[in-house]
Amino acid sequence: MMQSRAYVDANPGNTRFHPYWSPQTQTVCLAVYTGGMLPPPVADPVYNCYDLGWFADAWHQNDPPYLVVNPGSPCEGILPAGPEGRALRQRRSALVERPGLAQDVVHTLEMGGPRSGPVAFGLAAGAHINVRNERYWNALAYHGSGYRNEKRMLERWWGVSTWEDWQDAQEQLLRAGMVSGVWEFILQLRRSMALDFAGPIDVDHWRQAAANVVRRRTEAATEPCLTADGVTQGRTVTAAELEGQVTGVQRLIGRIARYEARFRADGLLPEGGFVQSVEAWDYGRASGMARWGLAARLCSLQEAEEAVVRAGRLVQLNYRSWENFSAAYVLGRCLHFDEEEFGEWYETALATHRAHRALTGHVRPFAHMLTERAFRAGAR
Repeated sequence: MMQSRAYVDANPGNTRFHPYWSPQTQTVCLAVYTGGMLPPPVADPVYNCYDLGWFADAWHQNDPPYLVVNPGSPCEGILPAGPEGRALRQRRSALVERPGLAQDVVHTLEMGGPRSGPVAFGLAAGAHINVRNERYWNALAYHGSGYRNEKRMLERWWGVSTWEDWQDAQEQLLRAGMVSGVWEFILQLRRSMALDFAGPIDVDHWRQAAANVVRRRTEAATEPCLTADGVTQGRTVTAAELEGQVTGVQRLIGRIARYEARFRADGLLPEGGFVQSVEAWDYGRASGMARWGLAARLCSLQEAEEAVVRAGRLVQLNYRSWENFSAAYVLGRCLHFDEEEFGEWYETALATHRAHRALTGHVRPFAHMLTERAFRAGAR
């Protein structure tokens, strides 16, 4: 429902109705919109999200007698807002267990959402989030769960409440700056070993190589260093601290290896496959952050689109296929949340991975897009 942004910001717990005159009913009405029919987000007005049960409970005798759904569109509908209509909405609300789009299903906006090209590719990079959160994967003009709820979500989970906060979070994600450096060090080490040995790497060999690298780096850090300001003493590391670092790295390798074994059993990875980098987790969230910032009016539509396109390009450059990207995203999410329980965090990620495959019917394969980019670069 449309609201004044200034009023919502000043009265976060209240809602103000804005009636208008409808020529169809010859009465004042209240306009409401379904998610796919909302206009593109602008600075003002904003839209808050409510279900039919809320309208039934909030309606008073002096409020407009009709709700007009999607006014002026081919799918316009008129609902009585009086006692009979209120009772109907209450019954309907009670019957609907979970309002909104179905979970763990790829929902495509058929009109008003890109289906191909750089913007669509960047939006698809955030499809894990969109599928789980019951959103249209290709809706760039994003309202999410409404202005008020999106603002609260960004501030609660990300500490983002201003344009500067949003820009900082967006850039960190696009640089893969929120992914653990230890995770990436371990995965990059195995990738280098796989190239050197031209084949799969045994877990014990991986653990030993990681221990050797950690020890060499620690020893180098303890040595004096010559800088522009003179000789700087190295950092002192005790033997116990060093062995603690080695043990932590080796435990993480075991954890990753067990996740990958489960991934192969569940079809996230092919037989013998492994994850090369979990930067995918940041790139997917960068696509999501662009839309969240737009829904909370912390950025413009143009800024959101630019961020989405950048996220898509980074995915193309770093991953060879949707399956490769998706498995990497799932591993990052599980390393952060799941604690090797293979519980809800893993099961929901697996469900969205399987649904994610449906996007291959909407977005062209990686190889095709990479070939096109190489051709354009050569033409210049």
